[in-house]
Amino acid sequence: MCGIVGYIGSKDIETVLLVGLERLSYRGYDSAGIATIFKGELSSWKKPGKLHVLSSHLKNLTVKGTSGIGHTRWATHGEANEVNAHPHVSQRKKIAIVHNGIIENFLDIKKKLEREGHIFRSQTDTEVIVHLIERYYQDNLEEAVEKAVLDLKGTYAIAVITEKEPEKMVVTRKGSPLILGIGKDENYISSDINAIIPHTKDVIYLDDNEIGIIKRDSYQIKNKNGVIVTKDIEHITWDSEAVEKSGYDHFMLKEITEQPAVIRTIISKYVNEKGQIQFKDIRMPNSDLAEINRLIIQACGTSWHAGLIGKFLVEQTSRVLTEVDISSEFRYKQMISQGKEIVAAISQSGETADTIACIREAKSKFFKILSFVNVKGSTIDRESDGVIYSHSGREIGVASTKNFLAQLTTMYLFSIYFAQLRWMISEEKAAEMVAELKKVPEYIETILTKDAEIEKIAEKYHKSREFIFVGRGINFPSALEGALKLKEISYIHATGYPAGELKHGPIALIDDKLPVVCIATQSATYEKMVSNIQEIKARKGKIIVIATEGDESIKEVADDIIYVPNVSEELSPLLVAVPLQMLAYHIAVKLDCDVDQPRNLAKSVTVE
Repeated sequence: MCGIVGYIGSKDIETVLLVGLERLSYRGYDSAGIATIFKGELSSWKKPGKLHVLSSHLKNLTVKGTSGIGHTRWATHGEANEVNAHPHVSQRKKIAIVHNGIIENFLDIKKKLEREGHIFRSQTDTEVIVHLIERYYQDNLEEAVEKAVLDLKGTYAIAVITEKEPEKMVVTRKGSPLILGIGKDENYISSDINAIIPHTKDVIYLDDNEIGIIKRDSYQIKNKNGVIVTKDIEHITWDSEAVEKSGYDHFMLKEITEQPAVIRTIISKYVNEKGQIQFKDIRMPNSDLAEINRLIIQACGTSWHAGLIGKFLVEQTSRVLTEVDISSEFRYKQMISQGKEIVAAISQSGETADTIACIREAKSKFFKILSFVNVKGSTIDRESDGVIYSHSGREIGVASTKNFLAQLTTMYLFSIYFAQLRWMISEEKAAEMVAELKKVPEYIETILTKDAEIEKIAEKYHKSREFIFVGRGINFPSALEGALKLKEISYIHATGYPAGELKHGPIALIDDKLPVVCIATQSATYEKMVSNIQEIKARKGKIIVIATEGDESIKEVADDIIYVPNVSEELSPLLVAVPLQMLAYHIAVKLDCDVDQPRNLAKSVTVE
């Protein structure tokens, strides 16, 4: 989850590294540091806290170098302090390393090295790597890294420099992303394209167990057997301006407002002029896909919520048994194959560690993998049998917004496509469903005009320390997502429940101080939902209702109402998500929370 950046060339290295880290700060931000080599001497600077602390520290210093590495941290081992911050240097202070991932056997390695006389300064797992490299180093950094990683168990993306070979950088990865950016008489490395896109759009994605030897005017990549491999250079088409705030106070707010455009983009990518749905990257014969009788969805966090809604959609339209598992649990369960099922992985980054582990385990059991990912070239993209891209663009705010709606939109289109392959719905019905989806962006734009109204509700409830979110049917996962958004960015304890479950325990929490957000749009369970709201009202709970426009009767039980346009039940989560996002956003702003970089979180979860 940490951010890694590296550079070798003639540019101002401090600027390259610090700007790169700024663009990676959503991956971790409890400490930051850089190391450079200038005139054969290794220097390192690091500070706890967000990147501006390090930048302020360097302001009055002269930082030069022809090669350097930088790191912004999301802590896994050891608290956020200067000692535990990266880069870590070897005992003789000749080698520096940055690392993303977790070394599972670091304690065993550490004890062995301590017996050999190595002295450790930090509580991190990373420090054992640099000590191992120093131990194996003779005259060749590449060979030392190759030997060191053989001792490691776990996941890692590593970048290493040494003052003994100042014109070289060695990188390797296993389970954590690492990208090489190709320039003219300069080269870059990063854990994410964000850091290098202002400098070059030509990139190479390293695969697991590959080692890169990076120099100013050349690079070489070897596989785990030491054989030189030729990798395709991919050209990135999107512009760096896509990751700027463009005048908005926060990335999250910008990304909420981008959601109508995202849905329009998805429709343009997957629906042709005749209104037919086409997925060019599924890479599976339609005949095979049509025979699938069990769909197993696995994902994490917000993507898991999208999967729960996807289950409703697929079962509703295709009548295919659909299971949904949290990736961190699915990877350890018995994967029982009956021969005609498929695993669907959902991930924004395409680098989610648990999700990657799941698809690899599933493939070992001969499951086919269909993934819903946003990032082309990511690990999940490259390791899947078929892919449906989310096309949501770069999402910088740690709390996912536009990618959630992108996942719902692609799942909705897939459910129609799948149902047609199975002859479960007619062409007329499919066209009707697509036509309704095309209206959703305009409906969301209508909801966005209610910003001031939602801000007033946030003002009313932002000092509450607990919230409950409830929904039924397809909007029970919407309640989970609404609660997650509030937790993530405001640090208020919030829990989502199926409304019918309140009386089985959670109703004991309700009193005259507790806000309860109730999703009560028109649906097959609307009357049941209203009854559940009555139960909350009888116990004096503060009721915030998301309801369908024109529903006047709901006013009798609501303290506050946010209306959304009337759509079919299948599409309602796309509309419901928006006011839930806006409510969480305004509450967090009023509490003066860091909306884009909430504490303890990171955007891409690359550790278990």
